[in-house]
Amino acid sequence: MKAAIIGTGEAGYTRHPRPDQNTHTFLRDAVVAALKDARLKPSDIDGLAICSFSIDPDKAVDMAWRFGLSLRWLLHDTNGGASGMNMLGHAIRGIEAGAASNIVIVSGDALNAEQVAKVSSNYNRAIRDHVAPLGHSGPNSLFALLTQRQMKAYGLTRQDYGHIAVAQRAWAAGNPGAVYRQPLTMEEYLASPMVADPLTRFDCVPSCCGASALVVSTADRCPADRKPVHVRALRQSFNYDNQEGEGLKTGLSKVADDLWAAAGVGPDEIDLASIYDDYPAMVLAQLHDLKMIPGNDLARFARVTIGEQRFPLNTSGGLLSAGQAGAAGGLNGTVEAVRQLHRRAGDRQVPDARLAVVSGYGMVVYRYGACAGAAVLERAS
Repeated sequence: MKAAIIGTGEAGYTRHPRPDQNTHTFLRDAVVAALKDARLKPSDIDGLAICSFSIDPDKAVDMAWRFGLSLRWLLHDTNGGASGMNMLGHAIRGIEAGAASNIVIVSGDALNAEQVAKVSSNYNRAIRDHVAPLGHSGPNSLFALLTQRQMKAYGLTRQDYGHIAVAQRAWAAGNPGAVYRQPLTMEEYLASPMVADPLTRFDCVPSCCGASALVVSTADRCPADRKPVHVRALRQSFNYDNQEGEGLKTGLSKVADDLWAAAGVGPDEIDLASIYDDYPAMVLAQLHDLKMIPGNDLARFARVTIGEQRFPLNTSGGLLSAGQAGAAGGLNGTVEAVRQLHRRAGDRQVPDARLAVVSGYGMVVYRYGACAGAAVLERAS
């Protein structure tokens, strides 16, 4: 039977957690919220997929025990911003193969500034041994260089990137769970403090604490008041160029044609997009790789399609405004896209949303993420 996404849940998304809140409680609360949304009981769940940077020494099976779940399907993902796509792909195949009946996917973290810095400097041996000794204090410096190269290659200005940040902040106003909801003007964006030239404060994703979750099942288990969401196609790429490319593309460039062919729709038919947005440059890079930018004109897309026409991009506010709760960043955009296709996005609802594209991107090595994935989601008719 064809798999479907039937419920979503979030917890936290706060810069200042209470003393009684931690990674485990945020993950728990997101799972509880997702099960409530899907109208399932813990005893209905027989599959769990989880990603977190801060549950150690616990592993996925320990979290299942703490959640009170008895399972026959289990996955512990370690791929950060790409984890959402990876876990969703495995969950879809798990349901359709009959390995599980109801799978909950959850990811999240509660990290303070010191812990975020530690994770950033120890992502892998490449960062720990060769980049951190140079004074690397996180990915800002690496993505500043990438942004400089993108600006030169495509004739982009800081204002072009500002259109993404400003538009997403406007979407965040309709999301009660977003960390930053107050309006952001272009003047404020351009005047914001420099972090790593050309990146300023509003180009860098704000860390927060929280968790996100999805329930993957079959369409017949979907609550009667909504339509199930199906995955028309999902494609991934890992280590596509051995970190030897020019840095302007992601692994999505290798799988985009196959993605659209398998989905049976084209980029021009998409109603909304949830694109992993740790930096505005990465939004444009992924959209470009997904062939969603006509004529490869990144500057015009930023200025006109996003800045003027307000194409529905990252309608939760994205990570830049809703916040990045560690590993939850890889699931945040998919949760938002599903809510849009369920027609349950409140004040930010995209009218008649039927098709969405979502992406995940992560695990920084020397220049950019080694993992990338994208999916085309569809509201059932």
